[in-house]
Amino acid sequence: MFKLPRKTLISFILVSCAVLLVFNSLSCFKNPTLKVFKPHLSIIGLVKRELSGVIFYHHNMMQAQRLQNDVNLLRWRLFNFREVAQENVRLKNLLNFKQKSPLRLVAARVIGRSIDSWSSSVIIDKGRYNGIKSGMVVITPKGLVGSIAESMDNTSKVLLINDPNQGIYCIVQRSRQEGLVSGTLGSNLIMRYLPDEAQIIVGDVIITSELSQIYPKGLLLGQVVSIGREFSGLNRYALVKPIVDLSSIEEVLVIIP
Repeated sequence: MFKLPRKTLISFILVSCAVLLVFNSLSCFKNPTLKVFKPHLSIIGLVKRELSGVIFYHHNMMQAQRLQNDVNLLRWRLFNFREVAQENVRLKNLLNFKQKSPLRLVAARVIGRSIDSWSSSVIIDKGRYNGIKSGMVVITPKGLVGSIAESMDNTSKVLLINDPNQGIYCIVQRSRQEGLVSGTLGSNLIMRYLPDEAQIIVGDVIITSELSQIYPKGLLLGQVVSIGREFSGLNRYALVKPIVDLSSIEEVLVIIP
């Protein structure tokens, strides 16, 4: 197979480049002669662009990767800033409520939740060292959350109001009708032992009663969403939606007597 010498090949390439340069730079070729060479020049230009793309492919790929990493970092920072901003708003509201409340309050963070299906509780990051004891009431600026079921040195277990073991004497704020509110492990509470003539309607606000041995009177509990009749037919009941979203609480206040 015939093979050109290296010097001849280099010379040919240099001559070709010179010819192309002349064709591109001299205006005198803008005539019918240029039309003859124009298709060839277009092909050469296309090849040139493709070769440039291949040469710089790795560089462009690395640059694109760096840009994507920068975008991911900025997204993470934006998410982190939003989370910090939301936390600051919650803590500010908590602090304002604590300063204005006549109650003695200790702020705490929720650091754990119950994993079983027969109880509803959370773990907070304050305990006996912070003056917290079993039986103390837990609230948020919106309303009642539950009570301290167990206190350790640095943590405490809070039994939420939707736990079936909770029984809270409450009243209808509008009519002063009394009833016993207990948890259902669901999104609603149930207010039982309402007489047939009980003055209660959907939308009524439920607050804690002075009959409760643990909870102070007047704490906001929830709002009536539906009313039904017990199986015995002797009493009525009301489903109450808690005013506090128990599934998403992150900070709470413990009432210190």
